[in-house]
Amino acid sequence: MTTKHQNQSATHPTNLNETVIIRKLSFVSIIGNAILSGFKLFAGIVGNSGAMISDAVHSFSDVLTTLIAWIGVKVSKKDADASHPYGHERLECIASLILGFVLMATGFGIGKIGIENILSGSYETLAIPSSIALVAAIISIVGKEAMYWYTRYYAKLIHSAAFLADAWHHRSDAFSSIGSLIGIAGAMLGFPILDSVASVVICIFIVKVAYDIMKDACVKMLDTSCGDGYEKELVEHITAQDDVVGVDMLRSRMFGNKIYVDLEISVDGDKSLWEAHEIAERVHKDVEQSFSDVKHIMIHVNPVNNTPLPLSNASNS
Repeated sequence: MTTKHQNQSATHPTNLNETVIIRKLSFVSIIGNAILSGFKLFAGIVGNSGAMISDAVHSFSDVLTTLIAWIGVKVSKKDADASHPYGHERLECIASLILGFVLMATGFGIGKIGIENILSGSYETLAIPSSIALVAAIISIVGKEAMYWYTRYYAKLIHSAAFLADAWHHRSDAFSSIGSLIGIAGAMLGFPILDSVASVVICIFIVKVAYDIMKDACVKMLDTSCGDGYEKELVEHITAQDDVVGVDMLRSRMFGNKIYVDLEISVDGDKSLWEAHEIAERVHKDVEQSFSDVKHIMIHVNPVNNTPLPLSNASNS
């Protein structure tokens, strides 16, 4: 994920019940993964497929990661307090980091087993799975891909990095099941080594996703700028406001899944303090309403003297 953001006020309705969405995502993920992992474990044992048993363990790990995501999101939504006056959004980044580490460990585990089988050279000793394992792999691919799109859709609606990471974990499980499908089919056709080769390929996909998740979490924890494109959009929006002469300075920084902005604007120096304050308040409210990911904008007002100097004073200056 890049640091460039877009104004998502049109796609993020303010009347969303985030608590209900979080509960639904957690329920679907936990129940879905529990059912899938149980079925795949049964199919792996009955169907004599080591790949399917490993796939079942991968699915069961999703139950754990969803619990981590749920805890992280719930904590991040807590109101600011005396100890955390800026809120708790960064706790969701910590949850995303944990998810990334779990995902990476899972990927390396799958790859390690595949490499060991390839280097052993004892391909004739590898078990030949039965058709129930093949059916389980197909069901897993369809089910996990559906869970990926479902979780991804709602994660984007509520701007949840942790649940977006959880969505990618669903897809990584689908990739793992594709590897299992290729390996099981290959083994049934007389090429058992394909199981291990596919596992190594899937490992690369999973590790790449885990890296992206952890990178995104770190970026959001380091007060990283939102990028030139996002800041340019903000400047254009602010300078179009009534009584704003110009933008002297604008800095943005990510704070979890929210954004803080420091702004300096120029207004007519002949206006009273009350008038200048009213302009700043109007800009403040407009930006936070128009840019839903901006949690707070701090505005400093600089005076600009638009009144021409008298000729006598101008000649002496």
